[in-house]
Amino acid sequence: MDTVSLVTGGNRGIGREVCRQLVTLGHTVILTARDENQATAAAEQVRAQPLHLDVTSTTGIRAAAAWIAEHYGRLDVLVNNAAITYDTWQQARSADLAVVREAAETNLYGPWQMVQGFLPLLRKSRHARIVNVSSEAASLASMGGGTPAYTASKTALNALTRMLADELRTDRILVNAVCPGWVATDMGGPGGRPVADGAASVVWAATLPDDGPTGGFFRDGHPIPW
Repeated sequence: MDTVSLVTGGNRGIGREVCRQLVTLGHTVILTARDENQATAAAEQVRAQPLHLDVTSTTGIRAAAAWIAEHYGRLDVLVNNAAITYDTWQQARSADLAVVREAAETNLYGPWQMVQGFLPLLRKSRHARIVNVSSEAASLASMGGGTPAYTASKTALNALTRMLADELRTDRILVNAVCPGWVATDMGGPGGRPVADGAASVVWAATLPDDGPTGGFFRDGHPIPW
């Protein structure tokens, strides 16, 4: 049977390109977005299945999991890509904490809820993969100031990745964080690498072999410092 993959925030940028590349590899791809019309339009472009899903909505996640259970019976790949608030205008010493909390709802609690909600379906897969799309901005080894909402939420997402990888090891579910690099998207802005290259970094983790790494932080298939 085809590999069943779900990508959050799939209506644009890296998420949409990840969907396109996975479809090309023969996956059945469920492209999700919090705007139903945008999900439908993007899915038509890449030949994916659209699904309305807001990762901050617990009831929405439950409904999406029930729909996938009914139509596919399992989930093989979960790509937690949806993210908001690259707050270049803020600094930690004066940050608007309401903005930080809002970013965490999507960038941290969203993926956390997604894993909890879809774990029963992932456990029904023989080759389950969870990919948390992170950023080198979250690396403590090279961290400086700026973008506090985005950086703090992605650093916490990296910590969640480590915990989940350890806890799900006995289920043979590989869990990794991936930095796609600075990519020329609406969030990343002009001047970055091609979207296809950043997405390929994510797809690499989504298609790891059974003996592949878990609990790692990667870009282009190579480890980067936590």
